[in-house]
Amino acid sequence: MKITKRAWLKAVQGAAVAASLSLVSGIVQAADTIKVGVLHSLSGTMAISETTLKDTVLMLVEEQNKKGGLLGKKLEAVVVDPASNWPLFAEKAKELLEKEKVDVMFGCWTSVSRKSVLPVVESLNGLLFYPVQYEGEESSKNVFYTGAAPNQQAIPAVDYLMNDVGVKRWVLAGTDYVYPRTTNKILEAYLKSKGVAAADIMINYTPFGHSDWQTIVSDIKKFGAAGKKTAVVSTINGDANVPFYKELANQGVSAEDIPVVAFSVGEEELSGFDTKPLVGHLAAWNYFMSAESAENDAFIKQWHAFIKDTKRVTNDPMEATYIGFTMWAKAVEKAKTTKVDDVRKAIYGIEVPNLTGGTAKMLPNHHLTKPVLIGEIQEDGQFQTVWQTDGEVPGDAWTDFLPESKKIVADWQDPKIMCGNYNTETKTCSGQNY
Repeated sequence: MKITKRAWLKAVQGAAVAASLSLVSGIVQAADTIKVGVLHSLSGTMAISETTLKDTVLMLVEEQNKKGGLLGKKLEAVVVDPASNWPLFAEKAKELLEKEKVDVMFGCWTSVSRKSVLPVVESLNGLLFYPVQYEGEESSKNVFYTGAAPNQQAIPAVDYLMNDVGVKRWVLAGTDYVYPRTTNKILEAYLKSKGVAAADIMINYTPFGHSDWQTIVSDIKKFGAAGKKTAVVSTINGDANVPFYKELANQGVSAEDIPVVAFSVGEEELSGFDTKPLVGHLAAWNYFMSAESAENDAFIKQWHAFIKDTKRVTNDPMEATYIGFTMWAKAVEKAKTTKVDDVRKAIYGIEVPNLTGGTAKMLPNHHLTKPVLIGEIQEDGQFQTVWQTDGEVPGDAWTDFLPESKKIVADWQDPKIMCGNYNTETKTCSGQNY
């Protein structure tokens, strides 16, 4: 069949128009949802803690969609599994940002996983909300730290043990990675500044997933037999906590003899324990499920309805996830866009109710105001609050108890500073972001 030149040109133009329409349709379809990346371990040693946070984000996405989404668009959760593999966290974060084109990420638990992700979010200008207590000494332009800094957990816990319990000897026991090591470096300096002798501080580290605690617990007992009140400050993370507490019970170490205050054991971890031998041991957090407030009652009700199990507990990192998600949503509405730079500028000063009856505020150093609570483990796996701050404590990105950090501040709002690592003596930033 013969085709005229005019017919041929018409056909080519038609195909081009169709292709163009198809491309536009694809762009519209791709931009039809706001993508929320979920970067939590669903397998491996940290799954015991992180799987619940994945479910928390899914619940918050579902609830936001019931309200109509954001900016007239539905939210879409994109879940990946970094499998407690620290380098894999970086790969999965890159996949979320480059391939999935997520607008925000909620994720990581351990500091080593966050450190792995950090260069990825900074180089690709992503946005990460990190919901777990950590060692401080960092403030990135691309990360919001909704968990506790050391001055919102570790330091108050030591003060409580020292002033209210009369502790004189200290066991700093942690998993061998950056969070316990840096936190214990800060605590060691703090204890010595309070007159504690080096001989009264025992420091011990074990690998992730450590299971043989017999010798270590025996050493702790010997250390505590010197005639001075002794306590364990625990930065042990993940499923290693299960055999640690079991061995304490096996060797008859009670809370009356040597109390343990934990920074990474909450209601979720205790739900897998026989808690009777642990009654009286302590944890320091910014939220307990037992907190009495209308906001907490509503959150627990929402969680049970979503997870379809009224026996499931809530915990501190869940609250931090809730606060971060709510602040992000408010910042998106305020900025009228999900663009990272605009959302970041909009989020400073935003306040949302926390779940203990107070208010969380986002500070220019990318940390929150938070209450500090010390709780005793009860037989039912819940915590009874035995001490708490009068109000919210502003998170400090850089500790005042290390000489090299005392002179550093973070401020991403002040035009004279605009960095996370500003030296108040030299008046310069010592790093691009942190």
